[in-house]
Amino acid sequence: MTTAPTARTNAVGTAHTRVEGRDKVTGAARYAGEIPFADLAHGWLVLSTVARGRVRSVDTADVLAMPGVVAVLHHGNAPRVETGYVGLLGVPDPTVTVFQHDRVPHAGWPVALVVAETAEQAREAAEALVVHYEQEPHDVDFADEHPDAYPVDFHGPAVIEKGDLEAELAASAVVVDVEYTTPEEHHGMMEPHAATARWDGGRLEVVDSNQGTFWVASELAQMFSLDPSAVRVRSEHVGGGFGSKGIRAHQVAAVMAATELQRPVRVVMTRRQMFSLTGYRSPTRQRLRLGADADGRLRALEHRSLSATSTVHEFIETAAGPARTMYGADAHHTANRLVRLDVPTPTFMRAPGEAPGSFALESAMDELAEKCGLDPIELRVRNDPETGPVSGLPFSGRNLIACFREGASRFGWADRDPRPGLRREGRWLLGTGTAAASFPAGAGPSTAAVTAQADGTFTVGVNAADIGTGARTALTLVAADALRTATENVRVRIGDSDLGPAFIAGGSMGTRSWAWAVMAAAEELRERLALGADIPPEGITVRSDTTEAIGALAQKERHSFGAQFAEVAVDPATGEVRVRRMLGIFAAGRIVNPLTARNQFVGGMTWGISMALHEEAVRDRASGGHYGADLAGYHVAAHADVPAIEADWIDDPDPDDPVGIKGIGEIGIVGAAAAIANAVWHATGVRHRNLPIRPDRVLMAGVHA
Repeated sequence: MTTAPTARTNAVGTAHTRVEGRDKVTGAARYAGEIPFADLAHGWLVLSTVARGRVRSVDTADVLAMPGVVAVLHHGNAPRVETGYVGLLGVPDPTVTVFQHDRVPHAGWPVALVVAETAEQAREAAEALVVHYEQEPHDVDFADEHPDAYPVDFHGPAVIEKGDLEAELAASAVVVDVEYTTPEEHHGMMEPHAATARWDGGRLEVVDSNQGTFWVASELAQMFSLDPSAVRVRSEHVGGGFGSKGIRAHQVAAVMAATELQRPVRVVMTRRQMFSLTGYRSPTRQRLRLGADADGRLRALEHRSLSATSTVHEFIETAAGPARTMYGADAHHTANRLVRLDVPTPTFMRAPGEAPGSFALESAMDELAEKCGLDPIELRVRNDPETGPVSGLPFSGRNLIACFREGASRFGWADRDPRPGLRREGRWLLGTGTAAASFPAGAGPSTAAVTAQADGTFTVGVNAADIGTGARTALTLVAADALRTATENVRVRIGDSDLGPAFIAGGSMGTRSWAWAVMAAAEELRERLALGADIPPEGITVRSDTTEAIGALAQKERHSFGAQFAEVAVDPATGEVRVRRMLGIFAAGRIVNPLTARNQFVGGMTWGISMALHEEAVRDRASGGHYGADLAGYHVAAHADVPAIEADWIDDPDPDDPVGIKGIGEIGIVGAAAAIANAVWHATGVRHRNLPIRPDRVLMAGVHA
């Protein structure tokens, strides 16, 4: 039988509810921690209570005698794993390769896994396990100037210097020299990290919640010295990732226990454990020095950032990175430095580098605009570069100023009196602020398979990870258009390492990478069907691989851009800051599904409110651990904190992408905190350079009207 595709549907660009939405709201969609397995055992991680030292002994006898307990794994009896390999993102963080030695490098380090017949029995036994330590002095203090700080190359050079900085600063009519700080912040996704491991016919199977099953499968294969074909990882539904859900301690511990017991073992992290074991955003200290002519043209731009990492693994929050894209200057110096402390290793967290970096850079630009007597938007217009300020490469598209102009018109910016502290509404001081946003627009090699069935339907297999972004639905729309069929005729399978290599859900690169592969396979299949190929009962399958096409892309500066606007109300008597309204206008490539895209933008902007006013993880210097490592002690924006938020976009397709996609998952948070901080200055006349802008900080700073 031959089935020709129907006319093009133009599904891309039209609002479409999630194809799995009904399953999620009815409970039919199963997440990693709730899929049933026969003979399932439950593992519970035991974490260190000291911040530095050694494990002297683990008293297992009494725990093994407790009801339901079947095993206690620790450094003295756990399987040995390979730690010297290089994975997708480099060498593994030793926190992942659990129970390999007696060293404790930070509070919350995994020291044991208790396995029992039920989760309740495992938890009770884990809490009863006695671990003896040899404690050593620790250092968790993220000081202003740490003597051991050093530069680290991380997805780009640590230090880039162009021009004579001191000479240009000396020749500048206006100079801004300021420091900004951001605190330790945590992902806190709704679905905790969870994994179940089992052996089936000599093959390791892991059901997990992650941002890339092929990534996790390849890491486990190397760690346990297995052939890649002997490992299968599935992750169909994920309740949030934000950079945190890669290879973690719970997956490795589950595989170890399943190997030792030869039965399925599930390990689910508690919220408190997630604060120690799943990464976070490092605190930063950032110094900005801007020098400009009297007309606001930048002569000098210096952005230096310091962040923290653990003593066992390097991860750097590249906060100085955005400056290399946003504004040009005759002298342009940026540096990312790192200090090692006795703390857990940070990791990628939504808009890593760009989120804290944009707060400092865009706040400093606002300060420069004030000193120059310029409107903040006009200052950015005068310093909008034609090519990459550092790279010199052309932009694939740079519609930042168009975003500002559209946003200013819709926000009512022209009516703004630039003088601070003038607008009042009862006890509230009112202010407005703005900031720019950018995030890299990349793509990673991926494969996809598209099968034409004899009944006229199509099955797409691509190892994507839908971490709540709506990727499954977006890929359905892309495939429907490429096949020139209705979306109802397309079924997309994702989240299974057996589907083959594909890029991870990260860096705002997921949907772009997968859609490219789906598009290539679907178009080839459509051409074959147009030639009249007969479809056998098993269907006709075409497979694509975008490695060569992506590798052939010309070098360009590829970014999404945006303009953030915020209005705040500040109560000078209580220090309370309320965000009254926000508007974000973005140039982020072709928008595949307006419905879920708007959700992504608004979600990021909401997180920006949280970053500006609430989020702050505080470490106890005495214990090295957190105060309030839960969602009661760690404050995030709630419904009452979120005002009317509007997100929209301008036409901005990427000419080098087959669908025109750039990426939208992270840019919504970029610049949002700066826009709010700039609005607080406009309301009160006081600059707040340390996040979050808590009521006590507002009261201490007072009002300078």
